[in-house]
Amino acid sequence: MDRMRAVRLHLPTRTLSVQEVAKPVPGPGEVLVKVGAAGVCLSDVHLADGTLTPLYLEGESVTLGHEVAGTVETLGPGVGGWTAGQRVVLQAGERRGGRTHTRGVDYDGGWAEYAVASATTLVALPSTLPLEQAAIIPDAVSTPWAAVTGTGDVRPAQAVGVWGAGGLGAHAVQLLRAVGAYPVIAVDPHPAARDRALHFGADLALDSGDPLLREQVLGATGGAGLEAAFDFAGAPPVREQALSVLAPKGRLVLVGLSDQPLTVDRSTRFSYLQHRILGHYGSEEHHVAQLVRLAEGGRLDFSRSITDVLPLEEVATAVRRMETKEGAPVRLILRP
Repeated sequence: MDRMRAVRLHLPTRTLSVQEVAKPVPGPGEVLVKVGAAGVCLSDVHLADGTLTPLYLEGESVTLGHEVAGTVETLGPGVGGWTAGQRVVLQAGERRGGRTHTRGVDYDGGWAEYAVASATTLVALPSTLPLEQAAIIPDAVSTPWAAVTGTGDVRPAQAVGVWGAGGLGAHAVQLLRAVGAYPVIAVDPHPAARDRALHFGADLALDSGDPLLREQVLGATGGAGLEAAFDFAGAPPVREQALSVLAPKGRLVLVGLSDQPLTVDRSTRFSYLQHRILGHYGSEEHHVAQLVRLAEGGRLDFSRSITDVLPLEEVATAVRRMETKEGAPVRLILRP
């Protein structure tokens, strides 16, 4: 039996280790992909530290990694339309039994030399898009893209705010600028994150702890406030602060996950100003395809998103750097 290296998470003990496991064989409707690059996300960190737990995983261990790009290795029975060596990126999940299952969470992902994927979850890549950049499109880029263009329904010249300029938030800034939002205001307590937001296209980057933040937002928006605000931090104080600077009929989109209660302190004001709070999660298949096409056409550049590329054996270092924000990473990439 062929073997391969994979990063396995043992859920009962939350132990992460590089192991030799059986190389998967694609079944009917599946494709075996040779992994060329796999992104490291905070969700992976939270799986490892116990903050997140898979909902539909069968068994006690899983290969992590939901941001995956590589080349087609072999086709399973009944699969057509793909050829060996073709460059692809994998959707971060798929529908099974009416429920969304996430790759690298509910079933084995791409922190490995090879990964099996349903043929319907493959998106072809142009030769001009490096695998390291393509790998992060599912989730790191597609989640904020879906939040901006779908849930948030941002239009050109609308004033917007982004709370939390980490991996997803920094891309939100870039994408908001691409769709013509103005001004784009980033809010983060960390100087490095604020600098990153400016580098990614924010018009203004503010410290969330600044007592004059409300005045600065109103000044930048001509006194009107924000038409849309995005919470990528998943923290109750962020939501309260964002609501305080929304324009009448403004909307707050919750992208960052939190297990804390969702409260509105000034409910009369909230109702009078007709504010809205919208939940958001992930993206849909067409969002990844859209982003690949935009990158191919030169409308989006993800080269500055790749902070570092590490071998699979240094997964513990990658997880630690994401968790501690060492070096202010946007995305770290594992290369088997």
